[in-house]
Amino acid sequence: MRWIRRIPWLRNVFDAVSTVGQGLWVTLRYWWKTYDPERKAFTQHFEYPELPVPVAPRYRGFHRYDLTTCISCDQCAKACPVDCIYIGKERVTDGKGFRITGFTIDYSKCMFCALCVEPCPVDCIFMGSTHDLSCYSRDGCIVDFSRLPLDVAWGKATLNPTAVAESKVIVEPVHGGPNS
Repeated sequence: MRWIRRIPWLRNVFDAVSTVGQGLWVTLRYWWKTYDPERKAFTQHFEYPELPVPVAPRYRGFHRYDLTTCISCDQCAKACPVDCIYIGKERVTDGKGFRITGFTIDYSKCMFCALCVEPCPVDCIFMGSTHDLSCYSRDGCIVDFSRLPLDVAWGKATLNPTAVAESKVIVEPVHGGPNS
């Protein structure tokens, strides 16, 4: 009778050893590929930065933002769990609504969860496919979409480090949103 009680225990030990062995096999396989003389570097394989790196269709990269449709309702900033979206607005004198003076995202805090995309009633913010926003200082991680060139700010072009660096020089916002 005792050997019947020990069979499930032996099965659990066998399962544990086999799953650890499978994990080690995967690790060894990838480790061995690093010593392949035919292996290319990342930049040789994808020709980065000249050609964009292919990303998955549902990839959550840096945000795309359309200033022409934003009504400055602050829903995206309220939904952000890490409080990295800052919206500057002022009331329009000759009509109703607000005029956007700044729409800033601090990418040093952003965790790319896309929780800011869902509550937007006019779909002016969405996740893009840009995966790299390299910069040499923390100041480059703070992007003010209202100061970017119009094709980038209106969501027609991708966000890039050069445009972000040039937007830091501009003093006044360059947008022409719906309530301007």
